[in-house]
Amino acid sequence: MNFDRRIFLAATAAAFASAAMPAIAQAPAGFPNKPVTLVVTYPPGGPLDTAGRVLSARLQEMWKQPVIVENRPGANGAIGAAIASRAAPDGYTLLVNSFHHAVLPSLMPNTGYDVIKDFTPVSFVAQYDVFLIAHPSAPFNTVSELIAYAKKNPGKVTYASAGSGGGTHMAGELFRLQTGTQLLQIPYKGSAAAVTDVLGGQVNMMFADGPSAVPHIKKGSVKVLAVGSPKRSPLLPEVPTFEEAGLKGYQAYAWAGVLAPTGTPKAIVDKLSADIKVALNHPDSKKRLFGVGGTAAPSTPEQYGKFFNSEMTKWAKVVKDGNIKID
Repeated sequence: MNFDRRIFLAATAAAFASAAMPAIAQAPAGFPNKPVTLVVTYPPGGPLDTAGRVLSARLQEMWKQPVIVENRPGANGAIGAAIASRAAPDGYTLLVNSFHHAVLPSLMPNTGYDVIKDFTPVSFVAQYDVFLIAHPSAPFNTVSELIAYAKKNPGKVTYASAGSGGGTHMAGELFRLQTGTQLLQIPYKGSAAAVTDVLGGQVNMMFADGPSAVPHIKKGSVKVLAVGSPKRSPLLPEVPTFEEAGLKGYQAYAWAGVLAPTGTPKAIVDKLSADIKVALNHPDSKKRLFGVGGTAAPSTPEQYGKFFNSEMTKWAKVVKDGNIKID
């Protein structure tokens, strides 16, 4: 699945503020000529960490310089982002950021950094599919049936999330707001516990990431209603998108990208973007990302900036309209 360029073209928000960045004809000769650090804002083993390690492996091979993955988890990604925002703007420290960094400004006013002012976009990296799964006993088998049932039974349909304010929660809130239904979120500490209770029937359904959902879908332990991506997922190409299932305009999926501290010269940003594209187009990179439910999707800095801003606008409205708060 290639990254849907229409998302960029549809975005109306301005790209990250970068007027103050010095423009130079080309990146410094030999760049990079020392180790590069990729700050990953989540612990080892997850999809975002995998994205960082995929880039590390390929870029290290290309540059003949160490590319170090530095995991700085905590506060839904805010701790690592704050650290990266204070790094020298020279291209040697980059932030591997996620969907959460587009949502956090609306949920946490005091993150310790300003994602727009303190960073400049480099490249989109990967898209991660989110599936709507339900326990086999749930009284609906399609998206349309779910909406109809939820409207007739307000407050009775429960959905599990991996935690308030996270992607699985935001996907559910977007669905609730867009369909005008009353759904009850049941938050858990992580996807594993949430999926376990969907499997056990304690919760009706969940908007779950690919690695959490696909094995159970294939076993028949849960039923799948739709995928939140713009196009069908290569993980389960038989599963319809929400658009195909009758819910026009609904899209909810996770993603990863790369940001650099504001002030990083444009020529260095452009070189980083070009090299990331080569790294992500490597067959091994695509295979490793696919293993965690991701689709490699490199972009230009301008495209990523427009996309990021469109995501911030979209989820800020969901947070406001849904009166969403986190502890």
